[in-house]
Amino acid sequence: MKDPRQKRLAELLVNFSTKVKSGDKVLISNWNAEVPFVKEIVNAVYAAGGLPFVNLFDRELERTLLLGATEEQMKLRAKHELEQMKDMDCYIGFTSLRNASAWKDVSQDKLDLYQKVLFHTVHSKQRVPHTRWVVLRYPSPAMAQAADKSEEAFEDWFYDVCTLDYPKMSRAMDPLVALMERTDRVRIVSPGTDLSFSIKGLPAIKCDGGRNIPDGEVYTAPVKDSVNGVLSYNTPSLRDGFTFEGVRLEFKDGKIVKATCNDDARINQILDTDSGARYIGEFAIGVNPYILDPMKETLFDEKIAGSFHFTPGNSYPYCDNGNHSAVHWDMVQIQRPEWGGGEIWFDDVLVRKDGLFVVEELLGLNPENLMK
Repeated sequence: MKDPRQKRLAELLVNFSTKVKSGDKVLISNWNAEVPFVKEIVNAVYAAGGLPFVNLFDRELERTLLLGATEEQMKLRAKHELEQMKDMDCYIGFTSLRNASAWKDVSQDKLDLYQKVLFHTVHSKQRVPHTRWVVLRYPSPAMAQAADKSEEAFEDWFYDVCTLDYPKMSRAMDPLVALMERTDRVRIVSPGTDLSFSIKGLPAIKCDGGRNIPDGEVYTAPVKDSVNGVLSYNTPSLRDGFTFEGVRLEFKDGKIVKATCNDDARINQILDTDSGARYIGEFAIGVNPYILDPMKETLFDEKIAGSFHFTPGNSYPYCDNGNHSAVHWDMVQIQRPEWGGGEIWFDDVLVRKDGLFVVEELLGLNPENLMK
């Protein structure tokens, strides 16, 4: 039996997020095949007058390929996938998580090859700046387990999160965008964190359903060499099958000069990927009222209400602070009281305390107002 929520979500992706119009070529990319939902997206693209194309991937198969991959092989694959992406106007990509640790035993050298040669070439340099794109996750038993929910309860929550009133959220974000764009100095204080940087002259971008589903953040980037202090993330971060915990970064003049966690060697190898990996490409404030706890899935965790993320690596072309890297690693700190609290200051004015906005024009972004 068809789930009508699938059709509603597919139409949101096609008509709201990517705004498919007649004649648009749309690449639908699905990891771990969820064919019924892919079909709903295909139908929605046709209904909008677009031309759908489909790529299906499998993470276990990809693991097998990566274990023996060579640089020549990866460059050839990147060449072909890049040509396909160049032909597309829109991109809708989603994953159905089965095993978060599927790539845990793939060597870091092979993972770097995948990121630098394939993903960076096809997605960071082509898809992100040159298509109308949206990415999302699809509910699965593994995701329900990660969220500590039953499968039915997780699905209900998932559709609430993913199909919330994005136009309302978008309007509530406008004052935060305006405030960030007239701000110079930012200071963040919380347990284990005292961080200062400038965002002067850099745009603030609202993420209101147009790039990620679920969505709910406003991001900018720090002036590249302005970051100083220490930052302790208080949520786990899953990357390439390994869960990083207790990540602590020390900054001097923009650069991460010391990084520690539950595997110091592993985190420093990632941060040594290239010259941009030790600088920050994004600073973002999370506001999705339905997402409260981390589940080691970045697409959800970075939108947690009362959180922020501070991202080593590549900056987005919409807010380019000059830092470019094959790495873009969103790691999250939650500042609600049950997570230790914290404060965000803009130009010596307290903007958010313990996860709630305290400036009059920003009160509409607090959960109680977004959920009304």
